[in-house]
Amino acid sequence: MDSSHVALVSLKMDVAMFESYRCDRTINLGLSLAGMARALKCANNEDTCLIRYEENDDSVLFLFEDTKRDKSQEVIVKMMDIDSEHLGIPEQDYSAVVCMPAAEFQKTCRDLAMFSDSLMITVTKAGIVFTGKGDTGSSTVTYAPSRSADEEEQQAVSVDVKEPVTVNFSIKYMNHFTKATGLSDRVRLSLCNSVPVVVEYGLSESGHLRFYLAPKIDDEDNDMK
Repeated sequence: MDSSHVALVSLKMDVAMFESYRCDRTINLGLSLAGMARALKCANNEDTCLIRYEENDDSVLFLFEDTKRDKSQEVIVKMMDIDSEHLGIPEQDYSAVVCMPAAEFQKTCRDLAMFSDSLMITVTKAGIVFTGKGDTGSSTVTYAPSRSADEEEQQAVSVDVKEPVTVNFSIKYMNHFTKATGLSDRVRLSLCNSVPVVVEYGLSESGHLRFYLAPKIDDEDNDMK
C-alpha cells in the first residue's frame, strides 16, 4: 500500500510458476519494497533466484546464481512488522467487469493524461468510455464490446455489466499500473461506484498482478464536470 493509502498492489505467484517450491506452513513475511527492489537489482537476466526464510530468522535470503559463469550472490533483506489485517482486501461484488487488450488500455491512459489529472471511466452495456477533461481541452476514448466471432481473442473487448458505473480516478496512478503491460496481453478492470477499481494482469493460469485504486472524491473532480 502506498503512503497515502490510495493504492494497493497484490501479486500472486502460483506454485507452478516456480522450478521448486517448499512451504511447511502458512507464514507472513513483512519486507520493505525498497529493500526487495535493491535485492532484485543485483540479479542478471540469466540468473536463477532462490528465496529462503528459516524459522525465527529476522531476515530473508535472496540467492542469485549464474551457472554459466559459476557466479553466485547472496542478498539479505531485513524483515519488518506489517499489519497484515490492515492490508486485507475484502470480497466485493462488482457492478461491471471489462476485459480488453492491455496495450490499448496503456495507450488510452497515456493519451488522456495529456488533458487531465483525472480519468473518468463509464461502463454501460454499450461499452466502456474513458474521459480526460481539463482547462486546455478534453478527450474521450470509447470501446464497444466485440461482436465479431472472427476477432482474435487477445484483441477483443468484453463488457459484463450488472448496473452502469461512472467513477473518477487519478490518471497518474493508472499510468503507473500500466507499466505491467509487458507481463500480459490482457487487462481486466473490475468496477463499482464509490469502490476501488481492480486493475488485473494475468501472469499464468492462476497467478496475477492486481492493482487497487480508490476513487477520487468529488472535491477533487471539479475539473471533470
